[in-house]
Amino acid sequence: MVLVKSHTNYQLSDELLSPVLDILEAFVDPYLKTGLVSAECVSSLAISGKRLQLGLVYPYPCMTQYRDTVMAITNRLAVLDAIDEVECEIDFKPRVYSALPAISPIPNVKQVIAVASGKGGVGKSTTAVNLALALKAEGAEVGILDADIYGPSIPLMLGIPNFRPQSPDGKHMTAASAHGISAQSIGFMLSGDEAAVWRGPMAAGALAQLLNETQWPELDYLIIDMPPGTGDIQLTLSQKVPVSGAVIVTTPQDIALADAKKGITMFGKVNIPVLGIIENMSFHLCPECGHKEHPFGTHGGSQIAQKYNVPLLGSLPLHINIRESMDNGTPSVISEPESEVSGIYREIARKLGAQLALQQVTSTVKISISDDE
Repeated sequence: MVLVKSHTNYQLSDELLSPVLDILEAFVDPYLKTGLVSAECVSSLAISGKRLQLGLVYPYPCMTQYRDTVMAITNRLAVLDAIDEVECEIDFKPRVYSALPAISPIPNVKQVIAVASGKGGVGKSTTAVNLALALKAEGAEVGILDADIYGPSIPLMLGIPNFRPQSPDGKHMTAASAHGISAQSIGFMLSGDEAAVWRGPMAAGALAQLLNETQWPELDYLIIDMPPGTGDIQLTLSQKVPVSGAVIVTTPQDIALADAKKGITMFGKVNIPVLGIIENMSFHLCPECGHKEHPFGTHGGSQIAQKYNVPLLGSLPLHINIRESMDNGTPSVISEPESEVSGIYREIARKLGAQLALQQVTSTVKISISDDE
């Protein structure tokens, strides 16, 4: 057999390589919106007898989709007479990436995602925690930083309110570990009902210290649960943290949407791409009859997404189980992994990871603001 090296790890004959690549290119990834070859997901190709050995490396986490992907690809490749069987290995390898290259990267952290909202009360922290856990469920190593200095809720939501960081070297702090993810919060430093009463610059400085002096393990993603609003703390963090992209959480009612627009505009001013909108409390599904109601209005998130040319990553229901699971320290993605809500969070996680991967290709996500804004 004559081997060709059109790719470092492509070890197929000329007559087999071309049809295999054509089939793989025709398989369009649902999140990257392009063929596997163009997306540079095909890492290796080899043949042993009639068994094709295929290696795929995804730039976004999608572990729960591996089985269906392998079956679909195998069925397509089976039309070739030279192939009777496909042995497929799939891996996930994100790159180190920041939208703000002038800011030094955080040791051990590949990408940083800011989860923000224009106002409080829209379920931002609940969304941030479940999103972090969904990324973990899809195969990523994930950490979360509770940046809400005045109302830290991550310790309770993860069920670890009594954790206290240690300092092995007198310079750095250990992170907490819960449900497979790492976590840091000012709440771990406060006792009981103690409140952090600091001015903006002091609060921003404390958060920068938490971020940079924590001994983060090797992380693919660090989720930052931002304080609500668009004030001094948010602006300072946006200018001093190597953020890869931001997610805006909103609810459908007009007042929340108006504040969400401010959040999008703020990130645009500091050159941080908005990777998408998550609409929380989008609808209420009656547990008795299954009737769907929209107590806070409809299509608000999708209208903002269209207006500012960013994706709507997903719409989450208003459901008592989401609130109860957070109160118990066992978020929905952990306590009910097979539920509809957990499925929505995992879908959002895959979309978000893919948006980050695409962001690295296009380098910028342009936010379109209409003239009447």
